[in-house]
Amino acid sequence: MKKALILSCSTGQGHNSCARAVKEYFDRQQVDCTVADAFRFVSEKFARFMGEGHSFMYRHIPGLFRWGYGYSKKHPALFKEKTLIYKILTAGTLRMYQYIAKEKFDTVICTHVLSAIMLTHMQKTLPLALKTAMVMTDYTCYPGMKATDLQRYFIPDGFLAEEFVKCGIPREKISVAGIPVCQEFYKKIEKTDAKRLLNIQAEHRHLLVMCGSMGCGPIAMMVEHLYKNLPEDTEVSVICGTNERLQKKLDRKYQDADQIHVAGYTKQMSLYMDSADLCLMKPGGLSVTEAAVKKLPMAFINAVAGCEQYNIEYFVKKGGAVSSDSPEELTDQCIRLLQSERKLKEMENALREYRRAEGAKQIFETIELLNTKKIYWKDTTYVERESDGFPQVPAGQVKYTRV
Repeated sequence: MKKALILSCSTGQGHNSCARAVKEYFDRQQVDCTVADAFRFVSEKFARFMGEGHSFMYRHIPGLFRWGYGYSKKHPALFKEKTLIYKILTAGTLRMYQYIAKEKFDTVICTHVLSAIMLTHMQKTLPLALKTAMVMTDYTCYPGMKATDLQRYFIPDGFLAEEFVKCGIPREKISVAGIPVCQEFYKKIEKTDAKRLLNIQAEHRHLLVMCGSMGCGPIAMMVEHLYKNLPEDTEVSVICGTNERLQKKLDRKYQDADQIHVAGYTKQMSLYMDSADLCLMKPGGLSVTEAAVKKLPMAFINAVAGCEQYNIEYFVKKGGAVSSDSPEELTDQCIRLLQSERKLKEMENALREYRRAEGAKQIFETIELLNTKKIYWKDTTYVERESDGFPQVPAGQVKYTRV
């Protein structure tokens, strides 16, 4: 493997974070690695629509996302060839093919089921000599998996293998690698030092509140409930992600509250986790894995459900997390947990069993052993699109040569 492309999708930061973690390790192995948004092969407008639409739905109408996920789970035929969804996703097949061929990638890895569907279609219609794989970013099998056919599927835990087999993935294509997280999360700063760096009193309990990169969920309500009931020896850090409106609202309300610290999008998440005694969070697959690697006890806000419901069930069953459908009840649980050293220690010990070898390392070593196909197609015409460097092919200017 000399040159790898990682295809993410602009639907939240979890898939992108996973892609960055894989790229980080591949870079260390001297592999030329690029991360791209697969939706941009369809069009720039489509990528923006999917990204902004996903953020809006998560923040304002999570019930619609929950319904859509459940519906697609029950109706896998939605992703079959000739359906509208399939036609839209595969509209960028030619541009994807030309980009991969021109850049001479020998490996393509997907961190989203939709990019995996797009890559599968490309390999069916315009096959290239590639190693192909998909990395799961949640503790479940996604709707649409039946429409994919790649060489290797990396799943978070062996207990999920049967679920993937039922979705049509051959057992011999499945490997257990955990969910890759960036290297910084494998490093640990002493809790007292981390608190000092964040201006948290060392002797105080520290509750970290975060709802993903988009800052969704009932954060304002929960912070208000916490503020009214916080013991004097407890401080709260609230991470609002890219939700600037929420950050400004909380900043105004708690500007004089010494126990409440409000932050926006941060690149210091590893430091915040090292400083925390408990994390009240939206259960995105990457976020919960980062916390689990840190052995940080978790309390889950079921803000969106969908695939995140399975993340909740996974870690609650392991004993490393608690959850509630009631925001008030969950915040009360957090306060009780912060006052119980014994219970926090039990949750931390439960997460010790989770810690596994570096996921990106296992992915790299497994892909290195894969074989590539011997027959492929070469596109002899490339026309650059100035805005992003992806190929734009005008009608009538494409020629294919079999080699």
